[in-house]
Amino acid sequence: MASAAGEGKSRVLVIGGTGYIGRCVVAASAREGHPTVVLVRDAAPADPAKAAVLQGFRDAGVILVKGDIYDHESLVAAIKSADVVISAVGYTQLPNQTLIIAAIKEAGTVKRFFPSEFGNDVDRVHAVETTDSIFGVKARIRRAIEAEGIPYTFVSSNFSAGYFLPTLAQTGVTGPPTDKVLILGDGNVKGVFSAEEDVGTYTIKSIDDPRTLNKILYLRPPSNTLSHNDLVSLWEKKHGKTLERVYIPENEVLKKIEESAMPLNVALAIGYSVWVKGDHTNFEIDQSFGVEATELYPDVHYITVDEYLNRLL
Repeated sequence: MASAAGEGKSRVLVIGGTGYIGRCVVAASAREGHPTVVLVRDAAPADPAKAAVLQGFRDAGVILVKGDIYDHESLVAAIKSADVVISAVGYTQLPNQTLIIAAIKEAGTVKRFFPSEFGNDVDRVHAVETTDSIFGVKARIRRAIEAEGIPYTFVSSNFSAGYFLPTLAQTGVTGPPTDKVLILGDGNVKGVFSAEEDVGTYTIKSIDDPRTLNKILYLRPPSNTLSHNDLVSLWEKKHGKTLERVYIPENEVLKKIEESAMPLNVALAIGYSVWVKGDHTNFEIDQSFGVEATELYPDVHYITVDEYLNRLL
């Protein structure tokens, strides 16, 4: 499977490669010259959008292998062809990553596993009940990986820019606010935004790097670490219009979380974790457990919040 271009580079298997973050990981892996395989349930899906994604993978030299995390034999066979396994499964499949862990143990060939994370550092969050189910599942998967002695990297990329910037980090809306903006807390706590393409790039950069082995790889791009007030001010400057800022104190945020239904309660709870409790930035990254991507790979030009907002004008 390895070509001359991929000589000496780790072979990568991506599970969940057609998903939101998965496709960015696959693109980065192919671009960096890694022999890349994507596990797919159906190589010729009826959904034209999904078929187009798979064709794009083929065009980039990616190999599609039929299999499923619920089919142990196919999963083990696919894993045996890889040095590095990256899971980007969606949140409904997060608990089922125990099946991937079991298959990795049986295959015995994997030198690094990246479970599906790509958000807050789940070991350092102030979660309320609704998000605790998601954060809690991710934390349990971490413990299972450690218990089995599987070499790992956990990627904590904080806010996905494509989810949060088009609405100025508003919950329950689909576009940027036009007259007023709701801000959880006092608006001065800093959060971190990472463009999805950059999440893919930094993940792949780290797969053969001994500095990221058994560590958390944090994405904290300095230009993308800003408070909610900073974000709104930046948008106002670009848009030439002042928005009314409505601040929601902590006790009201907690009440709204309690009273809201899915998925709004989860979105509010994540906002609470970041904007009220400061879970993206309220701790120092110590080398005993983590490293920061933009410091490790200064040659990567990451997409700034400023540049991203220009796309929305």
